[in-house]
Amino acid sequence: MMSLFGRRPRPVHAPKLRQRRSSSDQAVNRVSLAELTPDLPRYLGQAASLQLSNFEVVSGAIAHSPTTRDKVALTRVARVSLSKLEGLLAEIERGGDRPEELMEYFAAPVESFRERTRSSDWHETVVTSYITASMLTDFFLALADGLPPAPRERIQAVLSNDPSQIIVEQLRNAIDAEPVLASRLALWGRRLVGDTLLVARSSLAVPGRVAPDEARLEPVFTELIAAHTRRMDALGLTA
Repeated sequence: MMSLFGRRPRPVHAPKLRQRRSSSDQAVNRVSLAELTPDLPRYLGQAASLQLSNFEVVSGAIAHSPTTRDKVALTRVARVSLSKLEGLLAEIERGGDRPEELMEYFAAPVESFRERTRSSDWHETVVTSYITASMLTDFFLALADGLPPAPRERIQAVLSNDPSQIIVEQLRNAIDAEPVLASRLALWGRRLVGDTLLVARSSLAVPGRVAPDEARLEPVFTELIAAHTRRMDALGLTA
């Protein structure tokens, strides 16, 4: 039963991206997405740009953390984000490209995304990192299925490290201490979904001006939204 603040009973564990997809629908999702995977340089340029943006968001949250405990926790999250970024930069250089050149192409759209998801306080900033980074990581992990085998394995290994449980514990503690936060953070989490899905959509390699089959793409984004709902459940919030 929902409370006046839109909270749900606290679950025990944070959600994790499912590593195995057994149903026929899930197999179709992977095939559909792999068919629209961009070339490796473009994939890496955008993934690295978004990872850099998340690192900046988390770093900013560290500076404004209300307690030393929160600073330490977010430092661990930032360390994971930086490790992912360094792994992606290494992949770019492995291919003979310059990271700054590939990333510059995505600088403006990523900055626009940052502006649209700019938060008003520390709690919203932490939710922003939790929701946007998790959704985009899920998406880029799946999108990597269409990359050549060797870089695909390295990239998926880089992106698979998940620090979200750290953020879940921070936010649950904050909401327990100040229950009025629940409705506001639930609303903020819902607001982030649309802009994040637009970024994911922009990552797809659509041939020429031919629009992809929306019926085939819909299950892909439905799965992302379902994972988002599980993440909000982990916070005890309504998605």
